[in-house]
Amino acid sequence: MSIILLSNVSFCYEGSYEPVFENLSANLDTDWHLGLTGRNGRGKTTLLRLMLGSQQHPYGLTGFGGSIGAKVSFVYFPLPVKHPEWLAMEVMEELCSGCPEWKIRRELSLLGVEEDALWRPFETLSGGEKTKLQLAALFLQEGSFPLIDEPTNHLDIESRKIVSEYLRRQKGFLLVSHDRAFLDGCVDHILSIGRNDIEVRKGDFSGWYHDYQTRIQSEREQNEKLKKEISRLHEAAKRTAEWSDRVEATKIGEGPCDRGYIGHKAAKMMKRSKSIEMRKLDAAQEKSKLLKNVENVGKLKIQPEKHFAKKLVEVGELSVCFGGEPLFSPVSFSVGTGEKVCLQGKNGCGKTSLLKLIAGEKLDYQGTLRIASGLTFSVVSQDTSGLQGSLQEELLKSGVDQSLCMTILRNLGFERTQFEIPLEQYSMGQKKKVLIAKSLCQKAHLYLWDEPLNYIDIFSRMQIEKLLLEQEAAMLFVEHDAAFCENIADKIVSIQRI
Repeated sequence: MSIILLSNVSFCYEGSYEPVFENLSANLDTDWHLGLTGRNGRGKTTLLRLMLGSQQHPYGLTGFGGSIGAKVSFVYFPLPVKHPEWLAMEVMEELCSGCPEWKIRRELSLLGVEEDALWRPFETLSGGEKTKLQLAALFLQEGSFPLIDEPTNHLDIESRKIVSEYLRRQKGFLLVSHDRAFLDGCVDHILSIGRNDIEVRKGDFSGWYHDYQTRIQSEREQNEKLKKEISRLHEAAKRTAEWSDRVEATKIGEGPCDRGYIGHKAAKMMKRSKSIEMRKLDAAQEKSKLLKNVENVGKLKIQPEKHFAKKLVEVGELSVCFGGEPLFSPVSFSVGTGEKVCLQGKNGCGKTSLLKLIAGEKLDYQGTLRIASGLTFSVVSQDTSGLQGSLQEELLKSGVDQSLCMTILRNLGFERTQFEIPLEQYSMGQKKKVLIAKSLCQKAHLYLWDEPLNYIDIFSRMQIEKLLLEQEAAMLFVEHDAAFCENIADKIVSIQRI
């Protein structure tokens, strides 16, 4: 057992006035299976890189404050691959210098990697295979504490279960992930970065989230009490000030009166008014301390259009073809009005190609495809590379309601200052939120979403999930978050690669 000590850790990017985080302090045990959670943009990846950099460049980190102490060395996922053209086994031998081949084979077998993958060039492997190889290399480096940054983005549901079980058997690590089921399967502590502090709690994510909701509800109730108290004090101060003014006014007028007594009485009432005002200010200051870590989880909106057809899309014994050969076994399904249909299957089986075909892209296929007349689509793709320039320019180009879109982004955790930052500087999660917000602003009969939750934080996933449960929007989507699919999908279509 060893301790990692974070002491008043702060970080601010060069040229920015807003810190990513400030004065984070925590004691972490290297035997813990730590899950690191927080909104997109809270600095989870930044913290991992600071931990790694604190050993590599302890005095050369621009914008870094505080200290990170540890008696273990850190190793970061994803690992850099210098020669992707090499065979996968050669890459593994380079990443795990001195590690015997039998150990590499054993580790990869635990992760369900096929034997033939080791003898193919690394660059030709699927995203999921690359992830598994790099994770194996990470844990084969003995004596190091792994910092694992979002390993699930290229893993299908089956692979996520395998990797979660694999991680559960390891000694200790710090893991960033936004998949609730994945976290519950492999972590025993949660490290949560909030708006103003950092929290460590024993247990899985579901346990932490339950306690978080209970705490927030209690704070909200206290907040409402304080609001009422402040309002009551405000009215009392106002009444007392008015009484003081009226009493003071009686000193002026005809006839004899004890002006000294009246002035003294008015002064006492004014003093009381000031005292009530100070109590009101103290209550306001107390109120400001509450809800300091409550995430902005405002209500989202979607604008589905109604269509006269009961069946928006009908697919019969269909398979997309490449080079004249079908990519997957023929599938048949339909998407009705208000229905949410999930496409599931291993990475590379053709799910994205099927979505593109339905959206109108000219692809070869076998079977039948019927799309209702006049059907309009709203698409969220996996690719965010097209997001460039300012947010305002992007929204203007897309033709969506700029005010509505920014309101949705605020409810998804964006700070106002982020609206002024170039899109190129957004995190991957923030870019995906822009795509989702644009889609929610578009009026459409059918929403086609391709892995929309990649890089999206847990709070936002739950918000999107709640929205789709409440609205009868027709949707055909690809997603590997098991909890989301189970809660949202009216039916699941399995795609099997040939």
